[in-house]
Amino acid sequence: MKRLFVILVLILFTTNVAFSQSIEKEIREFAKREYPNDYKMQQYVYKKQMSAYRYMLNVKDSEVKKIATHEYPNDYSMQKYTYNKQLSSKRYMRIVADKEVEQIATREYPYNYSMQKYTYNKQLSSKQYMRTVADKEVKKIATREYPNDYSMQKYTYDKQLSAKEYMKAIPNSNAKSRAKQEYPNDYSMQKYTYDKIISR
Repeated sequence: MKRLFVILVLILFTTNVAFSQSIEKEIREFAKREYPNDYKMQQYVYKKQMSAYRYMLNVKDSEVKKIATHEYPNDYSMQKYTYNKQLSSKRYMRIVADKEVEQIATREYPYNYSMQKYTYNKQLSSKQYMRTVADKEVKKIATREYPNDYSMQKYTYDKQLSAKEYMKAIPNSNAKSRAKQEYPNDYSMQKYTYDKIISR
């Protein structure tokens, strides 16, 4: 029994050594591909990649690790960077206050916490912006067009408001009347149509 245990330990040790040598070889080849003519940079990349490889062996969040390794299967430094960024964003998303905006972000990026965080902040900022806008008519156009997307509401509001002001400023003409007649409820399309007519 003791002899069998010793044999198993030796097999396991040999396997681990072989695997470790395989990883080292893989990383050296990676470094050479990155800097084929620069030995110093090869060494720098090798050390950085090995350090990141060891780091990734000990990370705790298996879900986030899967995201990082899937995104960068052959680059341990980028795995480490992505893991830390995604983990930080995952923790951030756990404590956000606006549940409606959280739903928009998680629906749009169900498997990417960094993009969830980015989308949440962008949508929240746009939601707050839309609460303060002055032109109710233009706001109605924007919210009707994008009822569940505050970022697109903000974009549409600004675009429509700019076009409305443009159409107000131009003198009355057949081109203006035609543009308004074609798109009575869309100032952006009025502007586009007007510009197209007068450019002929």
